[in-house]
Amino acid sequence: MKVTPDTPGADDPGQGRRIGLDVGTVRIGVAVSDRNATLATPVETVARETGFKDRDKDDIDRLLEIIDEYDAVEIVVGLPRTLQGHGSTSVKHAKEIAFRLHRRLSNAGRTIPVRMADERLTTVAATAALRASGVSEKAGRRIIDQAAAVEILQSWLDARAAYTQEHP
Repeated sequence: MKVTPDTPGADDPGQGRRIGLDVGTVRIGVAVSDRNATLATPVETVARETGFKDRDKDDIDRLLEIIDEYDAVEIVVGLPRTLQGHGSTSVKHAKEIAFRLHRRLSNAGRTIPVRMADERLTTVAATAALRASGVSEKAGRRIIDQAAAVEILQSWLDARAAYTQEHP
């Protein structure tokens, strides 16, 4: 089954901060952009609590708090696909978190888009970046999800910038 991510820049909400999420089965890495949507930085790692059949738990509430804290205009959730573009087993987890955030925002009357972004090789890139900056493997485990969220969001921001230059 081919899984297609959203396109950066299409239906763009304009200036403002974006939140990037790397959704795992145990943790959710969170990153944020600056107000100009050019640079992604790590925020925190949220412990994953909400399962498929659960009501929303503290992890969803915390993500919504972060969205509010940074006054985000767009949420970018990593879509874990294989190199061939097919859905991996983690796709359901990412889509579930995206769905829950979208539902809660919509129910609150907020129209913040929740996008799915290609995240192929972001953990590999994040691990290499941490290693290159001298972070030990043990210390890196605590922040790898944030680093992957930064990679996801930065890729989105770069593609958005290219799109907006081509389509002013």
